[in-house]
Amino acid sequence: MSKIIALVDGSIYSQSVCDHAAWVATRKGSSVEVIHILGRNEAAQSNLSGNIGLGARSKLMGELAELDAQSARLAQKRGRAILEDAEARLREGGVTDITTRLRNGDLVEELSAAEVDADLVIIGKRGEAADFAKQHLGSNLERVVRSCKKPILVTSREFRPVKSFMVAFDGGKSAIKAVEHIKQSKVFAGLKCKLLTVGDKPETKRALEGAAALLREAGYEVEVEIAQGQAEQVICDTSNDEDIDVLVMGAYGHSRIRNLIIGSTTTAMVQSCHVPVLLFR
Repeated sequence: MSKIIALVDGSIYSQSVCDHAAWVATRKGSSVEVIHILGRNEAAQSNLSGNIGLGARSKLMGELAELDAQSARLAQKRGRAILEDAEARLREGGVTDITTRLRNGDLVEELSAAEVDADLVIIGKRGEAADFAKQHLGSNLERVVRSCKKPILVTSREFRPVKSFMVAFDGGKSAIKAVEHIKQSKVFAGLKCKLLTVGDKPETKRALEGAAALLREAGYEVEVEIAQGQAEQVICDTSNDEDIDVLVMGAYGHSRIRNLIIGSTTTAMVQSCHVPVLLFR
């Protein structure tokens, strides 16, 4: 049986993560593992002892240690409450096979261990500070996308019924992998499909024709469009103007060094598009 990993952090996006997980799970008959990860305590303790005497300093350190212990207990309780709420929402969405896991450690390291037997990871576009930083991605999202070996669904703020999807196709290996996945997937069966490429390179056009043929062979009605312009803007405008429900694309097709210099289409799409983005490595 296939398994979906849903990462929740208690933010408003966690509800969307659960709703999207329920949608995928019920369409393909998957189980869902909900994971909440408590990050390591990275805050450096300030030297509050100053020039006070040894006895007073010992008392202060004892009080600080007790505060740390209380904070850890509260974080554990909050984490369990987040998982309980997520499980309840998934059950409301029709999912019956659910497990929950509360972990301590680094998000990427914990996910790397958990994703081994999963076939999809779902994460919210932004984290707990979403309402205060609407133009910024969640601090951990890019780390997850770059490190995760499985397809990743990055959810928008709210779930809406999925009737259509668009593949941003550049002819690369990850884009072809996405098309092959869709061909075999039950998740997208019966949905309206659009293949969009930006630019008119002959090799990309040939690959686009091949991708369209594969999807039509699988029973999809495919609309194909070759557009001109800046890829990020064209893809985003098309997904918004044509009321696309899910954007599918390859993730980080170029080297990380190049992305640091000129930016990344993947990051731009996730940041600017209002719809969920399914990414393939």
